[in-house]
Amino acid sequence: MSAGVLKEWWTPAELAGLKLPGLPSSASAIGAKADAEGWRKPGLEYPANPKGLWRKRSGRGGGFEYRYDCLPLVARTKLMHAEAVRAGAVKAQAGDESAGEMWRWFEGLTETKKKKAEQAVVVLQAVAALELSGLTTSVAVALVAAEQKVSEKTIFNWKRKVAGLSRAHWLPALAPRHVGRIVEAECSLDAWDVLKSDYFRAEAPDFSACYRRTLSIAKERGWTLPPARTMERRVQTIPRILHILSREGVEAAARLYPAQIRDKSVYHACEAVNADGHVWDVFVRYPDGAVERPIMVGFQDVYSGKLLSWRFCRSENKETVLLAFGDLVTDWGIPRDAYLDNGRAFASKWISGGSKTRYRFKIRETDPQGVLTSLGVNIHWATPYHGQAKPIERAWRDFAREYAKHPAFAGAYVGNKPDAKPENYGSKAIPFEEFERVVAAGIAEHNARKGRKSRVCGGKLSFDDVFAASYQQHPILKATPEQSRLWLLAAEGVKVRENAQIGLLGNTYWSDDLIDLIGHDVTIRFDVDDLHASVHVYRLDGAYIGLAECIAATGFNDIEAARTHSRARKDWLKAQRAMLAAETRLGIDDIAALLPETTKVEKPRAKVVQPATFTGPKPDAGAFDQDAFERGLAALQPSAEILRFKQKESDAA
Repeated sequence: MSAGVLKEWWTPAELAGLKLPGLPSSASAIGAKADAEGWRKPGLEYPANPKGLWRKRSGRGGGFEYRYDCLPLVARTKLMHAEAVRAGAVKAQAGDESAGEMWRWFEGLTETKKKKAEQAVVVLQAVAALELSGLTTSVAVALVAAEQKVSEKTIFNWKRKVAGLSRAHWLPALAPRHVGRIVEAECSLDAWDVLKSDYFRAEAPDFSACYRRTLSIAKERGWTLPPARTMERRVQTIPRILHILSREGVEAAARLYPAQIRDKSVYHACEAVNADGHVWDVFVRYPDGAVERPIMVGFQDVYSGKLLSWRFCRSENKETVLLAFGDLVTDWGIPRDAYLDNGRAFASKWISGGSKTRYRFKIRETDPQGVLTSLGVNIHWATPYHGQAKPIERAWRDFAREYAKHPAFAGAYVGNKPDAKPENYGSKAIPFEEFERVVAAGIAEHNARKGRKSRVCGGKLSFDDVFAASYQQHPILKATPEQSRLWLLAAEGVKVRENAQIGLLGNTYWSDDLIDLIGHDVTIRFDVDDLHASVHVYRLDGAYIGLAECIAATGFNDIEAARTHSRARKDWLKAQRAMLAAETRLGIDDIAALLPETTKVEKPRAKVVQPATFTGPKPDAGAFDQDAFERGLAALQPSAEILRFKQKESDAA
């Protein structure tokens, strides 16, 4: 082995320090072993050169040094291996970057060239083994060359390539470097640019058409253009991603990038939800006779995948989103995070108002706080139609594939796209109540299905299983009754009737709290899907008044209902009388007794008296004028005309 690679001469102290197998562990013992085995015998002349076994040590202290060839085979093998590792480590530390480049280059080679490199490594390993056995390099190379059918010159060339390299890097160093002779047909750059620009378009034209157009331009302008097959092969050498990006679009190219793997186990049950709307591919007949495809707004638990709440509507709107969210909070609790689609219904200010990242509508300081914002829910806007961002879209696909084609919906299924209409398209419409029942049963089966393959389900459990286990172990934030009214729909300007009743959508609601507001407008909050439930009443300034119960209509001949109503009215009147009695603790006699006694009031006397004056002749003081008396009496009697007028008034009354 070349002395330039490994250390050739060793002192007994150095050999003892290596603790090689087959050698003593002290320098003196190694010297004695050398004498005993004839490494160095007095009277014999061993030349002090690289082919000898020993030499006098130069420098201070003197002594002898021994060549590795004189060591026992087991010690020699261990020594040479240790030195090869050391030399390779030094070389690797000095050129780690170049070694990495070598291996990157090697990975790009064909299998034929890699196999040639592997064969060269086998040859050099055989030469190294013979050298360790004590043969000289020339003899070892000659023997291996004859056995492997390789020229000695080639082996020596290989040894020069790996000189100073760690054996770990021999493979790329021995790989063939020649690439053969490649003849590329001449092509004008202008023609090449025209061909590429024509081919790499969104319309994805056929290559032959692009080539013909380029050829016609090349002939007119005198450009050089190789044959079509040559240019087609050259186009195919351009990275495939550029073909996809230019001819199939950005979305097709984006699908080639691996999807983000999101670990849902960072959450617990009901800690994070995601929501979206889904249009069912089923014709439904509503109570008013309209036939439409219903829309469902749903909230799904991110951790387990369980669908927690849902509501139906004819068009996606903020009211349905609010009610579905209200069902979620009422039944399960308030989530910490919500991943929403940035649609108009979800980004409404009544839902996400106050959120600084609501990238829809104009954000104003005067906007009201949305329900989710008021409850402290962190809102995250997800990319529409992106399953990784909103896992609920995977559930929608399952519903469209399985439950929209339920046997109960036969004839009402419309297909998921215009060209996928079934043969019996439009032959039937499902009553809305039946549609709700079938969908609810399907969702229950969807949540309870065993063997889900998500990370948290492990291929064995269902969404219900993992949700229930986590829901029982972690703290869940519940809404207060006051918070529970935030997501109910509001109707402003509803007038309180004279009997303290409110009318809404054909129903009547009553509360004794409304008596003081008769004739005034109020605001009520209600659930549009449960109009027979009580409604919450507020003053127009937002102050809460109380509940108003729905008064259900009963049959005219329903005696029991009449008795119940009569008892309720009597109890209410009795309670009001008790309240009145509590407010009026004094009787009328008690009040009269408290009044002060009445005293006689003296009649005031006039202090200034003005005498009356008379016109006409002054009568005699002692005579009575009978004629004058009768004339005055006649003047006091009503006339006949006045009497007739009074008679008419009496008859009319």
